Amino acid sequence: MADFSLEIAEQKKGAKYICGVDEAGRGPLAGPVIVACVMFKTIDDSLENLLKNLDDSKKLSPQKRKQLFNIIINKAYIGISSIEAKIIDEKNILQATFLGMQRAINSLFIKPSIALIDGRDIPDNLSIKAKAVIKGDSKSLSIAAASVIAKQVRDEICYIMAQDFPEFNFEKHKGYGTKAHIEALSKFGPSPYHRFSYAPVRAHNAIKLAK
Repeated sequence: MADFSLEIAEQKKGAKYICGVDEAGRGPLAGPVIVACVMFKTIDDSLENLLKNLDDSKKLSPQKRKQLFNIIINKAYIGISSIEAKIIDEKNILQATFLGMQRAINSLFIKPSIALIDGRDIPDNLSIKAKAVIKGDSKSLSIAAASVIAKQVRDEICYIMAQDFPEFNFEKHKGYGTKAHIEALSKFGPSPYHRFSYAPVRAHNAIKLAK
């Protein structure tokens, strides 16, 4: 269960401001990758208790995630970056995610002392100290909060994508390669929101061009 142990450990080392960083949308065939950076204004037992049900955003119901989203945005400084499909195609998903991390951290109102980043990888040129935390969203409440923010924002973007291209039903599968999504790709070809560097999209784009 995530708590503030990692954040408190960094505070004891002298870090004044600690942020958690996580992303949503590495795997989908369409839409942006969203990176969120969350830095709680205060870290104490009352906040930890308030966030006791916070977990990896993928494990939360939409209703619970929205409730936690509202708590987080009132208790923390938030940085968000959206990296669109075109940039993902140009840079690859890892480098696009790194770019999102840089932008999200740099957009914070107060510069963090250190960033706790979910996963194994850290961008080379971050402006602050950072630490990779494997399965961080189950260990750090700051990272878990960033996971919720990123997922909530990306889902909202998928609803907008669905309005632009209703034939793809982005609001249902959120751009992931479900059977229904692949069938829509086969029928209509890719939309401008699709990631053309991803094999299923590339294959169906080639079919569309050949017709």
